[in-house]
Amino acid sequence: MTQATLATKPIKTQYSEHEAADELGVSVEQLRTMIRSHIVETDEDLNNVSVASFQPSDLLILKILSGLKLSPIPPG
Repeated sequence: MTQATLATKPIKTQYSEHEAADELGVSVEQLRTMIRSHIVETDEDLNNVSVASFQPSDLLILKILSGLKLSPIPPG
């Protein structure tokens, strides 16, 4: 099989809260719990975010901080 025949997911630059949860393999509530545990200091800080959007680097940091298994990055 050549690299051209392998199916790859398009690279996203922004993830919604639901997409981020799906990408991490957790529920939206679990994602919010992860953010409360590792990112914001108070629930009020979390409530001050009107629309949550995430970059790939945000998801990587959340995976590392929460101890989720990192998936290998396919060669580009």
